[in-house]
Amino acid sequence: MGTPHFAVPTLKALAASRHELLAVVTNPDRRKGRGRQMASPPVKEQALEFEIEVLQPASTKDPALAEALTALAPDLFVVVAFSILPKRLLEIPRLGSVNLHPSLLPAYRGAAPIIWAVVNGEKETGISTFQLNPRIDAGDILLQRPFTIGEDETAGELEARLCIEGASMVVETLDGLEDDRITGHAQDAQGITRAPKLVKEDALIHWDRPAEEIRNLVRGMNPVPGAFTHWQGQPFKIHRAQHAEGSGPPGTVLRADGREGPVIACGTGALLLHNVQPAGKAAMEGTAFVRGYPIKVGALLGA
Repeated sequence: MGTPHFAVPTLKALAASRHELLAVVTNPDRRKGRGRQMASPPVKEQALEFEIEVLQPASTKDPALAEALTALAPDLFVVVAFSILPKRLLEIPRLGSVNLHPSLLPAYRGAAPIIWAVVNGEKETGISTFQLNPRIDAGDILLQRPFTIGEDETAGELEARLCIEGASMVVETLDGLEDDRITGHAQDAQGITRAPKLVKEDALIHWDRPAEEIRNLVRGMNPVPGAFTHWQGQPFKIHRAQHAEGSGPPGTVLRADGREGPVIACGTGALLLHNVQPAGKAAMEGTAFVRGYPIKVGALLGA
């Protein structure tokens, strides 16, 4: 059970393992892009290549889904980046359900653990497999593995690493359960932190914050939804930034050099904008932005 690209490596790993895949459950096709053409979820596309049955319920509470899964008589569900399963579905597999979560649970329970770990400036995160129960991300831990977060690593880059590592750990977990080498253990109730679903305001840059905090926000919101501010009354996304020398009123353009890029004052410190995206335009290097747009020293971002 899964939908986005993050779940595809696990599907591939399971298909290549000793375990039998009976079906894949994923979200319905959606309209995407400017042309609003129907597009299949990445997991569906991969499942069809493997000639695996695909179920696409409008809701996990659809009685027809429960009936179809019951008829398959599965031993286990594997869940990666999918909807919350109602109790009715959790009761179907004989051995329960295993979930892959990209954090060291109980840290960063919730929908966006990778993004929030980067935004919060964490130096380490990890992956966990655990047994699903009715409480969100609260089941018994099966396996865990820590990973260092790179100094300049974005959430997208970290996700690309963790989904590959997670896929192999899911297979390792299933092998261990089948061979009775793995048993779950309860999560530490004292270490719980949250990683809630993002809202638009989470990506808004507050220039009165320290430069490092803003840099982490930019890293964490890359590639989507993209950290943003405002310039000339329009949204202005910042995809990459690094520390720079300078100080001034927060949000002020301190330098606008076509060979360096724009440097913006923060609450403490300043940031050099390496990659930006004006409203309605493609992302571009900060140097190209300075050369092609009328941004001047003393201008204010976020006003």
